[in-house]
Amino acid sequence: MKLKLFNKKFLSGATLGAAFLMANSSIGPGFLTQTTVFTQQLLTSFGFVILVSVLLDIGAQLNTWRILTVSEMRAQDLSNQLLPGLGYFLCAIVVLGGFAFNIGNIAGCGLGLNVLTGLSFKEGAIISCIVALILFWVKEIGKMLDGFTKILGTIKILLTLFIAFAAHPPLLQSIHHTFIPDKISTAAIVTIVGGTVGGYITFSGAHRLLDAGIKGRENIQQVNKSALSGIIISTIMRFILFLAVVGVVINGVVLDTNNPASTVFQTAAGNIGLRIFGVVLWSAAISSVVGAAYTSVSFFKTFHPIFIKYERWCISVFIILSTCIFVFIGKPKELLLFAGIANGFILPIALAIILIASTKIKLMNGYQHPLWMRLSGWAVVALMGWMSCVAVYDLIK
Repeated sequence: MKLKLFNKKFLSGATLGAAFLMANSSIGPGFLTQTTVFTQQLLTSFGFVILVSVLLDIGAQLNTWRILTVSEMRAQDLSNQLLPGLGYFLCAIVVLGGFAFNIGNIAGCGLGLNVLTGLSFKEGAIISCIVALILFWVKEIGKMLDGFTKILGTIKILLTLFIAFAAHPPLLQSIHHTFIPDKISTAAIVTIVGGTVGGYITFSGAHRLLDAGIKGRENIQQVNKSALSGIIISTIMRFILFLAVVGVVINGVVLDTNNPASTVFQTAAGNIGLRIFGVVLWSAAISSVVGAAYTSVSFFKTFHPIFIKYERWCISVFIILSTCIFVFIGKPKELLLFAGIANGFILPIALAIILIASTKIKLMNGYQHPLWMRLSGWAVVALMGWMSCVAVYDLIK
């Protein structure tokens, strides 16, 4: 039946690849670190942060994916059609945010290989940079992304599920505080939302679908399935990781300040848990490196044919520069937290531009975007704009 959510065509096509690309980007090393840091502060109430982030995720992703695929234009091109020059502005902030993310992703690669092999953070980052470059140069980009993200996404979820069981989390209390929290942290919400749906992540799946030729009103149902599948995949991983962390920190375990998430996995399952953490972190990081580089370059490759012709070179330069900056700066945990806050600011700006464009019937090929979707999108813009300002004020005061 064509209406089934996971029909054979859907499972084998670029639609599921786009879902995993978005999901993998949103559950990268930043989320592992951010979840651990904020769960240590909020304990079971961090479940409420995840719930809010999922609701904001739905409002942002469904709007963005549908508007871009129906307009048959990437975000920067739609923005330039709305107002000449606006697409260049959007491209600049998203690419800068993606660059900040990618430095954090490279940092996560370094942390993961450090746990697995004992190599220094910088050596692990350089090796991972080489792996990412090989991935882009040895295979057709679209097919590589689809297969690579599906495999690593599945590995991350299964291994983290094992750790969650081993950690024996207070399940009922966690569910209760997910809906009725004891504590609420605006900074945690902004950082998690920024790290899971902010910046380039909002556009990663939609741009992948456009590259695969899945666009137009006739494909709305397929686009919705892909977006919802990505949200479901990332939500499962977020909550499983939260349960693993809270099961450890609620017992008063002191976490390693430089690599806090590793303590969680090691406490839950000993040395095996530590090795699993290394695999999960490196898998999360390398898939996010690939996703961030691909999506960031997709934002400027339509500005001139030379960028399309030399797409692999542009992606390679993006990855190499990210690695060089990390090797020079260091401080992986701080970089991962900063990237989430920075991209939390980009989300309301980028989404507002896309929502305004959706009201222009000519740009949307005669399609009228549903009112309820526009309202949900503007609610995300308002909430994230306000919370981002509050979070920054709390940091500087």
